[in-house]
Formats: sequence, C-alpha cells, structure tokens
Amino acid sequence: MTDTAINRAGSRRAGIPHTPGEDGTWIFILGDMTVFSGFFITYLVYRSRNVELFNESSARLTQLYGVINTLLLLTSSVLVVTGLRAIRRRALSIAPKCFAGAFVCGLGFSVLKVSEYTSKVGHGITPATNEFWMYFYILTGLHFFHLLVGMAVLVYLMVKSKKERLTVKEFAFVEGGACFWHMVDLLWIVLFPLLYFVR
Repeated sequence: MTDTAINRAGSRRAGIPHTPGEDGTWIFILGDMTVFSGFFITYLVYRSRNVELFNESSARLTQLYGVINTLLLLTSSVLVVTGLRAIRRRALSIAPKCFAGAFVCGLGFSVLKVSEYTSKVGHGITPATNEFWMYFYILTGLHFFHLLVGMAVLVYLMVKSKKERLTVKEFAFVEGGACFWHMVDLLWIVLFPLLYFVR
C-alpha cells in the first residue's frame, strides 16, 4: 500500500489482520527481549549458587513499591490499547487523553523507582554491596532506561493521535510505539516476581 494520506483509522482495510508496526520495530523488540532473557538466566544461575544471600537481600526490598509499579504499568498498557483503538475509530478527543494517562502512569513509576533507589543508597545499599544488589541495579536500571525511552514514545503518540489524518507509515510508527510500551510492561512483569518474590 502506498504511503498516502489515510483516515485516522490508519486502516489497511478494516477487518484484515496485519502485524502492527514496522518490521524494524519487531526486530528491535525481539532483540531487546533476547538480551534481557540472557540477563534473567544469568541472574537465576548466580542465585542458585548463593540462595541464602539472594533471599536475605531480596527480603530488604519494599514489595509494595513493586506492586504499585506493576499496577501502574498494567494500567498504562490498557490506556495505550484504548488509545490505539480510539485512533482507529477516529475518536479525536479520546486517543490523546489515553496516551497522556499512560504517560502519567510512567511518571508515577519513575517517581517510585527513584524513591526506591534513593532509600537503598541512603541505607548504604549499592551495586557493590553484593551480587544480588548488583543484579538488582543492573536489571531495574536497564528497565528504567527503557521506560524513559517509552515515555518519550508516548509523547510522540500523543502528538500523532491529535492529527485528523495519518499516513500509512505514520500509523505504523504509532502501532510500533504502542508495541514498544507493551514490551516495557512485559519486562517489568517478569522482573518484578524475579527480584521481589522468588525464594
């Protein structure tokens, strides 16, 4: 299909299934998840070698922070899905608000994560404390970086969702941005129990 102006639905004919986003977006997402999978496996290997140390260190995490952050990201993903559907249905007033709400959820996650880091460092807990804390800071730090990139993507989605007409390429970028945000959510859903609950 040519890159011509289309309506806000960005449709490639309604009802015809297609892979959302650009091919390059999926290559990036799958590559990123492969890297994180390697980190997860490495973490579990080292945990199995020193279970007591990892359990004692993990017990010092504030699980409430993790629970709230999980709820925030799940809510943000629902809002992104709703925003994307609003674009397809040409709901000009709804889509930007949904992406803005998702951004606010990401902001809330950021505030809690920085608060958690600050609290731990204030108690003398740094990446140099032991292996668990090294992996904690590396894994959550990498995820936090992806979250910040995702928040920039959400700003892009907000801007694009206000346009009356989108090109095929623009809509593909919007879909790809939504997929990236879902990846950020999915990574946290794996990280949260891995760091906070696994014993």
